[in-house]
Amino acid sequence: MKQRFWIGVVSEEHVKIGEKDGFAQLCHGKYVPLKRMNAGDWLIYYSPKTKYPDGNPLQAFTAIGMVKSGNVYQVQMAPEFFPYRLDILYQPCHNVSFVHIKSKLTFVSENANIGLLFRRGHFEVTKQDFITIANAMVVDFSGMEIKV
Repeated sequence: MKQRFWIGVVSEEHVKIGEKDGFAQLCHGKYVPLKRMNAGDWLIYYSPKTKYPDGNPLQAFTAIGMVKSGNVYQVQMAPEFFPYRLDILYQPCHNVSFVHIKSKLTFVSENANIGLLFRRGHFEVTKQDFITIANAMVVDFSGMEIKV
């Protein structure tokens, strides 16, 4: 199966929770975005704000990881909130400002209104865009497989 590369849009506060516990949760716990990803795919989080909904503007890539098994599962977070999750093997990285690298990203130049793309909450990017962001985040891929 072909390895794919994804951007997920989540507040930094929620990214950190997922990083700590080794999972991804997208689009307020929806199933479909997670189901699109398979074992060996890569996910980079973009955080428009520090907290949802009223945090400070951030506009940065805040985490990166590889999808473990691709098995989507549901958890109970509140009496009536059962979001879906996917296990992720996160890599150490640094936040990188979107503004500082946006001119190097093809998905930006190919979308007239980049805000609409980010509002989707989850979208696929090219391997080259993934590598550009990962390099800016200073990710060490030794021992990790990125396929052609």
